[in-house]
Amino acid sequence: MTRRIEILAFPDVQLLDVAGPLQVFASTNDFYLHAGKPAPYQPVAVGADNPIVTSSALPIGTSPLPLSDQPIDTLIVPGGWGVYRACEDQALISWIAERSKVARRTASVCSGAFLLARTGLLDGRRAVTHWQRCGEFRKRFPKVRLDPDPIFIQDGSIWTSAGVTAGIDLALALVENDLGRDVALAVARQLVVFLKRPGGQSQFSAALTLQDEGGRFDGLHAWMMENITQDLSLGDLADKAGMSLRSFSRHYRELTGVTPAKALEKMRLETARRLLEQAQPVSRAARRAGFGSEETLRRLFQRRFGVSPQAYRERFMAAE
Repeated sequence: MTRRIEILAFPDVQLLDVAGPLQVFASTNDFYLHAGKPAPYQPVAVGADNPIVTSSALPIGTSPLPLSDQPIDTLIVPGGWGVYRACEDQALISWIAERSKVARRTASVCSGAFLLARTGLLDGRRAVTHWQRCGEFRKRFPKVRLDPDPIFIQDGSIWTSAGVTAGIDLALALVENDLGRDVALAVARQLVVFLKRPGGQSQFSAALTLQDEGGRFDGLHAWMMENITQDLSLGDLADKAGMSLRSFSRHYRELTGVTPAKALEKMRLETARRLLEQAQPVSRAARRAGFGSEETLRRLFQRRFGVSPQAYRERFMAAE
């Protein structure tokens, strides 16, 4: 069975949000055709106009928007600066809502989550979008259970992904879901990308998330990373910041949005994640990231990334 994959395009859409997933499905077809097998996908860009001019000023050709009841396997809704105007296009919003009823699954890339949320498809569901749009997204769509961190999230038949290149990770995950890991791995190798960054992997680093506008604690963060193997207490952090315990705890949370303990946990988890990506044993990753035991690392890693440290390590070892 050939699966029809429709990727929506609209004025000022992000080019890579369309081209990235499209290339993944096209490369999967190439893999099958070279093996003498029928192509598993029929990927097509669709839009209300033809051509569609992207936000990078490059026009792309599109097929007309299909009737809502025509067969479809997967609908992918990309993002870009044009998403705001698209959200006000009631005809387009209605088309997405009706098309998703026929599709086996519906996905968004980057700020395309705004369009899915506008239809109500994300109400009550976990979703992710580009980290720079999360504050605005929360205000506009309070019924959505937004998680600003993962690269992509699956909630039932709805998939959402973070910014730009995460659309490639999402498409590889869809291929793996359809055709198995070996096929997705072959496609990832052909595209020279990792297969696949686990959906729970953070779309940005701990140091980036903890930055504040004035950079008040940047020096402290650098010191914490340099001493991540040590048993750092709240008192140690306050002393390094030159503040009292009470003042440090209050000001730190006000400026970074998290407690010092949570910040240290995020840094330790990121350190462990990078060590696992380098094929370090879980025991060594736990020790070098400053966790008191492997069990602590396993518990926090599973809760944070949705996968065990060992499984995460094996995925990256397979990708190499």
